[in-house]
Order: sequence, then structure tokens, then C-alpha cells
Amino acid sequence: MKQTLIAALLCALGTGAQAAGTLKVCAADNEMPYANERGEGFEDRIAEKLAAAMDMKLERVGFSDARYVVRDLLDKGKCDVMIGVDAGDPRVATTRAYYRSSYVFVTRADFGQDITGWDSPAMQSAHIGVVPGTPAETMLVQIGRYPDSFRYMMSLGGNRAPRNRYVRYDTEKLIRDLAAGEIDVAVAWAPSVARYIRSAAVPLKVTTVPAQAHKSNGEAVNFHYDTSIAVRRDDTALLGRIEAALAESRSDIEAVLRAEGIQPLPPAPVAEAHKDGKG
Repeated sequence: MKQTLIAALLCALGTGAQAAGTLKVCAADNEMPYANERGEGFEDRIAEKLAAAMDMKLERVGFSDARYVVRDLLDKGKCDVMIGVDAGDPRVATTRAYYRSSYVFVTRADFGQDITGWDSPAMQSAHIGVVPGTPAETMLVQIGRYPDSFRYMMSLGGNRAPRNRYVRYDTEKLIRDLAAGEIDVAVAWAPSVARYIRSAAVPLKVTTVPAQAHKSNGEAVNFHYDTSIAVRRDDTALLGRIEAALAESRSDIEAVLRAEGIQPLPPAPVAEAHKDGKG
């Protein structure tokens, strides 16, 4: 009996040591350009750099429905880390931001009209494409362009209504349609379209959306946000290790962002609320 107990303890210790050397990252199976099950997204590459800096083996824990990742995977211990989370997300503990970015206005280079804000004259006549559920959709309502943009917005999700189900919106299609002349202006979270802009069939012009716009009631709508790495709210030990690894791998992560075509903004002077959605 005693020998059996000792053997069981040794087995448990061995398992714990193996687990301690593995970084279990929640990763989308089909959410490009961020991640996919083949590890082709830029957040997949950031996870690799992070694991290397921590001298840990990377294990991807895949998911298909982003709505339940925290509840069903992170909080239940099935994975330990989430890449690309809004800084300050109240559901989790987040690191210092490892990059800051913005939404962008994208047009064909030959469009012939400058768009610098939501009040630019071209925004009243151009065919505009945005991702549903983002601050850009909010501003379409404010400038009176939501009804005539609705059908196109739904096409980005395969015309599937998001009620009671997760809908993936295709930002590659957004840029492809822009290049083909099916829309005149695309408004999107810059990291979600950077690679598609670089590979577009025609030259495109990219303009940073101003940091804030306002609704008719004066409420601010933010377009610049910080991105962090997240762990469970009570996992302060792992959070500290990741903070150290981020500092160590900073140049590697910046290289990943540059390769993706992402040009980070300067750090925010103060913390901001998390964004409505990257899109």
C-alpha cells in the first residue's frame, strides 16, 4: 500500500512538472488574420514568441466560438492564456499593452476624394463597408448611412444573423470587394485588414480614423485601443511571468507586427475602456 502511494505521488509530481512547462494558449480555429488551426495567424506567431521567451512548450487549445472562450476554456483551466485581448477587459487579468492600434479608412488610391473623418463630404455619398458590431457601425448610424450599408455588412458574415450564434465576419472579403470597386470605403480595425491591404490587387490608401468621434448625444465613440495578453483574474503568478516574457520578447513581437503590416500607434497617455470589437 505504501509503495502504491509513493508511486502515485511520483506520477502526480511528474505530471505537474510537465504541465508547468507547457503554455496552454486559447487559439481560434478559423479567425484569420489572427489565428487558425494551422497556426498561420499573426497572434499564433506572437504566442510562439511568448512561449519561447518563457522557455515553455506551446500548446494550442482551439475554439470555434469566441463568445464562450473565457467561460468555457480559460476559467475552467482548459487553457491559461489568451492573445490579443482588449486591455482592461473586466473578465480577465490583462498585461500591459504590447501594442496600440486604430481603425482605418481604406480607399482605392484612385478614389479621388480624401476621407479624414466621419464628417468628410465623401462619407455622404460613398458606398461604405464596415464590420457589424464595431464602433464603425455605430458611426454609420450617426451619419445616417446605416440603412444603405446594411445589406453589404450582412454579406461579410455570409448573410447569417448573429442572434444566438457566433458569426465570423470576413475582413479579407471587405478588402477584396474594395479593390474590385464593389464598395468605395472600408472602415476596419487595422490589424484585421493589414495583410489584405498589402496583398490587394490594386493600390490602396489607408488613413487612420481619428481617436474619437461623438454620437448626437455627446457620447464618445473610441477608435484607438490597446491590445494585451490575458490570464484568469486570480492567476497573478502567471501574469507576472508573462509580463517579464513580453519585455524580453519585445523586439520579436514588434517584428511579427511589422511583418503583418501593422504599424503600432504610440502608447496611450491613460488607460481606456476595451473596444466594442476588432472586427
